[in-house]
Parts: sequence; C-alpha cells; structure tokens
Amino acid sequence: MSQARVLALTLLALLAFAGNSLLCRMALRETRIDPASFTTLRLVSGALALWLIVRMRGAAASSAGNAYSAFALFAYAICFSLAYVQLSAGTGALLLFGAVQATMIGWGLYGGERLRALQLGGLLLAAAGLIGLLLPGLSAPPLAAATLMLAAGAAWGVYSLRGRASNATPLSTTARNFALSVPFAFAALGVSGWSSALSLDGRGLAYALASGIVTSALGYAVWYTALQGLSRTQAATVQLSVPIIAAFGGVLLLGEPVTWRLLLCAAAILGGIALVIVAPARTAVSTR
Repeated sequence: MSQARVLALTLLALLAFAGNSLLCRMALRETRIDPASFTTLRLVSGALALWLIVRMRGAAASSAGNAYSAFALFAYAICFSLAYVQLSAGTGALLLFGAVQATMIGWGLYGGERLRALQLGGLLLAAAGLIGLLLPGLSAPPLAAATLMLAAGAAWGVYSLRGRASNATPLSTTARNFALSVPFAFAALGVSGWSSALSLDGRGLAYALASGIVTSALGYAVWYTALQGLSRTQAATVQLSVPIIAAFGGVLLLGEPVTWRLLLCAAAILGGIALVIVAPARTAVSTR
C-alpha cells in the first residue's frame, strides 16, 4: 500500500472518529432524541452496515466476538451518549481519549511493563492535565457528565484490549460484537421507555444513523485498512489528533467556545500521553 493511500485513509478514519463526537453532541443538543434511542440506532445501524461490509469483502463471518466484548462496546456507547447531553464535543473527546489510553497503559503496567523516566514524566503530566480540567471552576465540565465520559473511555479501552488479544480479523470481530451489543441496547431502551424518557425526531434519527453507518462502521473499516500501513506507535500517536479535530469541529459547527483552561489541559494530556506512547517501555517479568 502506498504511503499516500495510507495517509488518506488515516485522515478519513480520524475525521470519522471525531465525527462521532460531533454527531452525538449535535443530536443531543439540537434535536429531541434521547441518549438511549441514539445509542440503539447507532449500534443497530452500525451492526447492519458492518455485516454488509464484511460480506462485500468476501470475509468469513467471525465467531470471535463474545458477550463480554459486546457489553464493553455497549457500555462505551451508552455512557458516550449520556455524557454528550452536557459536554462539549472537544471536552468529551479529550476525556474519552485520555481514559482509553489510561486504561491501556494501566493494563500494560499490570502486565509487567515498566516506564522509563521520560514516560513517567509524561504520565504525570497527563494526569495533571486531567485533574486541572476537572477541578471546580466556571469553565470546568459538569462532573457527572465528565465521569460518564471517563467510564466510556475505560469501556472502550477494555474493548480494545480484548480485541488485541484476538487472532481473528478485526473488522469481522467488530461486526459480530456490534451485533451482540444490540440486545444490551434494546434493554437500555426498554428501561428508558419505562421511565418515559424516550424521544425521537427526524434530525435526531438522521444523526444517529450517520453515526452508526458512516462514522462508526465505515470509519472502522477505513481504520483497519489504514492500520496495514501503520506501526502500533504511529497508530497510537496519530489518534492524538482526534480530540483536536473534534474541538475545532465543535467551534465551527456548533459554536462551542474554546477556553484557555481547555487548551492548556489538552496540551498537557495529549503531550503527556504522546511521551508515554513514543518512548519505548521497559519490560519486566511478571510474577502474577
């Protein structure tokens, strides 16, 4: 695969990932759709689109997906939607990305990896940025919504770690996990309906379907293709741009403000994570 194609596919995938934040925020701020309906429509349409993509590529149906991974995927999606009722697109993407990376780095440390001095400094810098973002103040995000987004990031981190351990084709496994997540989504929809919290309109429906089909299913298909030309470090590093793209999209499309607090904390979080990712970690024999 040519470098130009890898670059183009990577850019499209990153735009899709940032687009998920923008679509969810637009739907929950500007339409009457509720978080449970948005999540259900996103997962159902994503499952159907991924099934179609896998079939068009002639790949065999995967049996590697399982209920644990599917529940982690659902937990990410529902917490993501609930959080974006109040969070701005950029702040939400930053919290999500930070929690994903923290989960995966933490698992690596548990598994025996040891950080070098530069990586440890990066980890402390990222932690300081996260604390600074969440400290009470006029520009601090709502704590409940921020906690939900951190939970979404942790769930996605767990999902990613489980996928990394699988030997199956990533896209086929993702398609199966999307399908297995649908019952969890319908259960959440039932709970929300029992509490009379369901609401839907045409624009909300369109945003949810776009999130499921375009920025989720097609986004993952493009990303997994791009990964064939990227090293693991390159793949982790380029994802640092997702919160930045989401923040700029929030400013341009939603008129969201960008505060100095957000900028400084984003620089600390993303810069710290970059130091952890780029510097090679030492390995240690685990005694667990």
